[in-house]
Amino acid sequence: MTRTELLLTGAQLADGTGTPLRPADVLLHDDRITAVEAPGTFPPGTPRRDLTGLVLAPGFIDVHSHADNAPLLPTDDTTKIHQGITTEIVGNCGFSLAPRSSTHHDTLATFLQRLFPPLDLTWTGFHDLFATTDAAGYVTNYCPLIGHGTLRIAATGMTDAAPDDDARRTMRTALEEGMTAGAFGLSSGLIYPPAVFATTDELTDLATVLGGNGRYVTHMRNEGDALIDSLDEALRIGATAGRTHISHLKVTGARNWGTMQAALDRLDDARHHGQHVHQDIYPYTASSTMLTAVLPAHYLVGSPDDILTRLTNPANRAEIATAVTTSTQWDRILIATTASHRHEGRTLADIADTTGVEPVDALIDVLVGERLRAAMIHFSMHEDDLELALSDPHTAIGSDGLPPGTGGKPHPRLTGTFPRVLGRYTRERAVLTLPEAVHRMTWLPAQIFGIPDRGLIAPGKIADLVAFDPRTVHDLGDYQDPMQQPAGIPWVCQSGRTVVDEGRYLGPRSGIRLTPRT
Repeated sequence: MTRTELLLTGAQLADGTGTPLRPADVLLHDDRITAVEAPGTFPPGTPRRDLTGLVLAPGFIDVHSHADNAPLLPTDDTTKIHQGITTEIVGNCGFSLAPRSSTHHDTLATFLQRLFPPLDLTWTGFHDLFATTDAAGYVTNYCPLIGHGTLRIAATGMTDAAPDDDARRTMRTALEEGMTAGAFGLSSGLIYPPAVFATTDELTDLATVLGGNGRYVTHMRNEGDALIDSLDEALRIGATAGRTHISHLKVTGARNWGTMQAALDRLDDARHHGQHVHQDIYPYTASSTMLTAVLPAHYLVGSPDDILTRLTNPANRAEIATAVTTSTQWDRILIATTASHRHEGRTLADIADTTGVEPVDALIDVLVGERLRAAMIHFSMHEDDLELALSDPHTAIGSDGLPPGTGGKPHPRLTGTFPRVLGRYTRERAVLTLPEAVHRMTWLPAQIFGIPDRGLIAPGKIADLVAFDPRTVHDLGDYQDPMQQPAGIPWVCQSGRTVVDEGRYLGPRSGIRLTPRT
């Protein structure tokens, strides 16, 4: 059904290019922007919406999302649309929902349950998965990556052994199938099993499938003591793929604070030598991931029962304590979500004090009691490093929020990332100008990932738009009460259809699955 024209008036325009704000009227017809002109250009009588006092921007693009499962939820996930996000890159950190092999079905299912709420894995390859998600519909536009960890599980299961030639062929074939089905690139998460056991050669072999013009998106092997070495590895693999994107660039651990400039210099050097390299960050000094990430990698081989058997062996507890205690500050690890919802919002130090055990025993007791299904928030970064990374012109914005539907107290970046950039780091701390902040959320990520027809307010572009109040926009969630809708974002539209009005989500699901621009 054809929709009537709509004229957006009264706003200051942040068109996505980073150029200064300017007053403009924007005419929409059906799902497209048809004209952008000076105020008063269009004749009276055109249906219009008054956005006086607001900034009108392209719909925001979240370049680092774990909402792969959002289409499969019975209720609409509104954590992103209320931030003005209209497009999400999913499948990050090596986690995608496909491929699935019958041989390792149970391994994949139990592994995904450590991150996602329970899933009924009815698909095999990416064509099957996308047919399922397409039928369910999308709240935000869906841009999937192919996870190296999932590829490896499909080929070899949860093992630390190097994949043989047959397994490598299986992985390459699945990657090719995923790219043909419309994926945007290959992602890796090199701190998680089984990817933590992969060699650079294994990843480079997969990168050849991308043909020198693809995207390698990586949660690197190390973001602390070995940050620069990990960047070098990522750049070697990305050079084969064609383009490199560093996920959630950060410096972790107090002894490493202050080394962000060296990391940015290394990336700039790669660009100087002709590599296509970008990075994203989230605007918080705490990270979040699975609680199992605290354990030494070799404890994570095999099935959940294998891992739990190791954890309940008293001799192994002593080894784990020796391995992790010197590098772990227990009062900086906050339990975010668990399967039973026990312990949420408490630090491991607090749990240990309350139960009268050593912190490492509290860690193991939580993991065993929850059968490994627990996520943490880790306070490990410094504000100066964050602001330095944010100020770099090659930095896009990603929420890295936990998948929707897990419950508990997830990291507040799930609900607050984009308004926090606009409020704290643009209006209050002036790390970015407002036009530059919008650019990092719109046209820059559209270029990085080849997202078609979005990221700019210009004639011919899809009318994915957000209007926000630059004086009041800010995040409201915190670590104890994270699921708070942000303030100052009253209006969002997708493909010309209003989906948030006066801050209220209207529905229905108006996003689509996108395929990359060639």
